[in-house]
Amino acid sequence: MAERVNRFAVGSGGWELASWYFMRLSGILLLGLALGHLVIMHVLHGVETIDSAFVLGRLANPVWQVYDWLLLTLALLHGFNGLRIIIDDYVHASAWRMTLQSIGYIAAFLAFVVGSVVIWAA
Repeated sequence: MAERVNRFAVGSGGWELASWYFMRLSGILLLGLALGHLVIMHVLHGVETIDSAFVLGRLANPVWQVYDWLLLTLALLHGFNGLRIIIDDYVHASAWRMTLQSIGYIAAFLAFVVGSVVIWAA
């Protein structure tokens, strides 16, 4: 019986190790960004003040554009990297794995492009 390779073994390095570190770092950064978003949008400003003019005014400021774009980028990369790992773990047929991961990459790219256009074109 073939021995299963542990992709997280000490000294294995490579793409999977970088992905593992990215998930931890991006998770910490996302926690801070999401909590900041929650405080700014739902604690400091009431529901009655948040409308399209408020959002457009916020997105007119380059600082908020960078903040929202960083939140979008990290959330998409973190989420789709997690999806890639789940597909790797549970889909054993290589053709299905490649198909599902390709769909994930395309969906992530399209969501990134649409989100970036919304943020930077506002």
